[in-house]
Amino acid sequence: MAYLGEEIGKLGFGLMRLPRLQDGSFDHELICRMVDRFLEAGFTYFDTAWVYGGSEEETAKALVQRHPRESYQLATKGISWMGCATPEDAQAQFRQSLQRTGAGYIDFYLLHMTGGARTQAFDRLGMWDFVAQMKAEGLVRHVGFSHHGTAEELDQIIAGHPMVEFVQLQVNYLDWENPVNQSRACMEVAARHGVPVVVMEPLRGGLLAEPPENVAQVFAKAQPAQSPAAWGLQFVADQPNIITVLSGMNSMQQMEDNIAALSGFSGFAPEQAAVIEAALAAFDEFDLIPCTGCDYCAKVCPQDVGIRGAFLAMNAETMFGRHVQEWMNWGSGRNVPSACIECHACEAACPQGIAIVDELKRAAKLIG
Repeated sequence: MAYLGEEIGKLGFGLMRLPRLQDGSFDHELICRMVDRFLEAGFTYFDTAWVYGGSEEETAKALVQRHPRESYQLATKGISWMGCATPEDAQAQFRQSLQRTGAGYIDFYLLHMTGGARTQAFDRLGMWDFVAQMKAEGLVRHVGFSHHGTAEELDQIIAGHPMVEFVQLQVNYLDWENPVNQSRACMEVAARHGVPVVVMEPLRGGLLAEPPENVAQVFAKAQPAQSPAAWGLQFVADQPNIITVLSGMNSMQQMEDNIAALSGFSGFAPEQAAVIEAALAAFDEFDLIPCTGCDYCAKVCPQDVGIRGAFLAMNAETMFGRHVQEWMNWGSGRNVPSACIECHACEAACPQGIAIVDELKRAAKLIG
């Protein structure tokens, strides 16, 4: 029996990391070309969110206003645990998403980032019943949620909310057996409930696209013409019960590489799985901070610390022996790690469960 989304192309366009111009505005011309190329290649799933600063509005301009509504699927998300005191506040996010995108309806609507105390906000504000009602009214086609938590929590959420039709999970080969993200265990829970999966972070925030040299050499030796990113995407696309695999592409080069990786992909051979195991062994040489660069921490930091930039700089120092450029690229304009006042608000918002305060103390020794 076919599952929801089985017919959807296995590459999804994640719209959180859209390309920007030097002044910080979206590179609208490039985004339009990327949207057109993505659709031309036969892929149709676009993923944004209420909290992705300007992404929904840019989606309206580059996609919704330029292509027939039936030619694509649009997903967006509401993040009720961030800034919502009443049910009306949470419901307003949905209505704003409809207004911003101008899409008329949302194909795949998600409650954004369940896990830990965040899950309670959706329950307390009645959002499960609300999105079910939006589906009944034709404003949502399919109801789901994105999950950053344990497999046990995932099992409880699905079991307790029969309106759930799909789930979005962080799945990649680096997190497959990770005790925090529990990619494999979460995939198994979803399969047991018959709930199909949209995959996020298949390349762990870009880390698996540009891995350290010893990891890159593992892939180059096995298949010189295939990029590390292609290996990461194919590992995930090889899993059963997948609706699509989201990739946060921000250049035409990335898009062409991703399209080549998943167009006509028919599955991993046993020898390819062995290459992934070798790459994992190579990664074990590094003690990395598992930051994906989502920047949710920054949205709640009262000191405006450049947390993402600090962690990317720390990882670059670990893998490549450099850190200044990464801090300049991602931390510039925000305060240095030593400005942290240890309020721990960031840790409650972090999908990866990072001990951010402790890591910032380490980063302060390197950056200031």
